[in-house]
Amino acid sequence: MELSASEVVTHEFPPYFRVYKDGRIERFKKFTPVPVTVEPKTGVKIGDVTISPEIGARIFKPKIDGPGQKLPLVVHYHGGAFCVGSPFDATTLVFLSSLASEARVIAVSVDYRLAPEHKLPIAYDDSWSAFQWISTHSNGNGPNPWLNKFADFDRVFLMGESAGANIAQQVAVKAGLGGLDMFRIHGLIMAHPYFADHEPDKLIQFLYPESSGAEDDPRLNPKSDPDLGKMGCPKVLVCVADKDWFKPRGVTYCGTLKSSIWKGDVELVETEGTHCFHVFDPSSEEAGLLRQRFGSFINQA
Repeated sequence: MELSASEVVTHEFPPYFRVYKDGRIERFKKFTPVPVTVEPKTGVKIGDVTISPEIGARIFKPKIDGPGQKLPLVVHYHGGAFCVGSPFDATTLVFLSSLASEARVIAVSVDYRLAPEHKLPIAYDDSWSAFQWISTHSNGNGPNPWLNKFADFDRVFLMGESAGANIAQQVAVKAGLGGLDMFRIHGLIMAHPYFADHEPDKLIQFLYPESSGAEDDPRLNPKSDPDLGKMGCPKVLVCVADKDWFKPRGVTYCGTLKSSIWKGDVELVETEGTHCFHVFDPSSEEAGLLRQRFGSFINQA
């Protein structure tokens, strides 16, 4: 008996999703939002915001020591190959509440729309729109009271892991091209960054039909970006892991920055571990040490 269009698989990309002939997308891992107001282990308060009908974010605020205290602001873009992940899931909750508590920062994790339902470059566009929304709080008159009152816009950092690091890099470049006038990004944290290689990535080609899926796409690899030298931050921390097969791409990124006309400082840190271990195994000793490194980078500002 011939299979129906709802049963015929046309594409399959484990461990992420499969696509059926009728257009239905089946994700291999189900996502359940974690609705919290206070993270019990750290005491970090959680607030969810709607930026637009398509974009949201989750804000992590640690305990404030006294009136008038402002903390560094970390704008976070989650990983997940542009097609999975969320600011509202358990892994992001544990990672960012721990970072907010230990490093004493306000963290905002952006909920950009995911491919393949929303093909790239939508994730990049959403992430930039969210950053513009965040920037409206720099004068203390934005729509979110926590950002108005507690975020120090003289100490703003972009951060991402894997595909999220790729997005954060793009936001930094766009800001440097004159996209923001209200404040300057102080630093960029790239954890186990994903960049395209010389061989086309079949998953990325499916998620991003306009792209080759290879290193000649400036969004996917900074070595092909003519605007890289205008990146709008003075320092970058690149973290790689010894057992991560993306490690060479992070190392190459450092070399690309150093050889470009960008005049900032880039630091490379290598640790033991696998890809994004600090997010997936946040209680490990190695993850704690890496969070300390993030905090040191932020608070040296």
